[in-house]
Amino acid sequence: MEIPARPRTALVFGVATRHSIGWAIAEALHADGVRVGLAYRRPESARRIAPLARAIEAPFSAACDVRDDEAVERTVAAAGPALGGRIDILVHSIANADAASLAGRFVDTTRAGFAAALDVSAYSLVALARAAEPLMPRGGAIVALTAIGSQRVIPHYNVMGVAKAALEASVRYLAADLGPRGIRVNAISAGSIRTVAAVSVPGFRELHAQGARLTPLRDAVDAEDVARAVAWLAGDGARRVTGQVISVDAGWSILALGGAPPEED
Repeated sequence: MEIPARPRTALVFGVATRHSIGWAIAEALHADGVRVGLAYRRPESARRIAPLARAIEAPFSAACDVRDDEAVERTVAAAGPALGGRIDILVHSIANADAASLAGRFVDTTRAGFAAALDVSAYSLVALARAAEPLMPRGGAIVALTAIGSQRVIPHYNVMGVAKAALEASVRYLAADLGPRGIRVNAISAGSIRTVAAVSVPGFRELHAQGARLTPLRDAVDAEDVARAVAWLAGDGARRVTGQVISVDAGWSILALGGAPPEED
């Protein structure tokens, strides 16, 4: 008698609303038969996240302050048993910078604003990978979300662009560290996506409209496009892909014009 394969499991950090990229990723993984757990930043979001968790029959859902190492370790440790004792896929869809750091000039970024953006948007990936490593004894996939602002100057992206550059470098170093254990680490550089956070960035709407007109594919990217790419990176089809930043932006990044970034939550 053939023993059925154990379903793959995933823990998605950064689900904010049903319109967030994190939620689109959770839905795409669930559609692929993955058992998905959800983690979100703010405890007050629990009521909003609860129906989403029910929709995909998530066995785990919890708030986690990724600025707190103990909270990260506690959340990942609690998710392990709920997901069957192993985590096959870890998704980092987290970014944050205070409004003042995005509103003015980058040169006026405060030390505190710089540290906060790097902590939440970049170091959190390191903390999550470290906590998840023991729950990936037979390998796994870690996928983070980044944006072209890591490579090119985008108005009002400021310190977030620097944080995304640090995130991408972290992807490469984590891939080198964790590769011998069969853990792959990659990032998706997403095109301009209309999320709740993105539309609050000054000038986003104009850049978004420009991108849809000028990309080689003459089309805008949506959260589902990114989610499908994450699902591919997390699957066997990408089993030899690690340490990479893959653009899902309708070709916007190959142009000299730059691009408008998404925001995860």
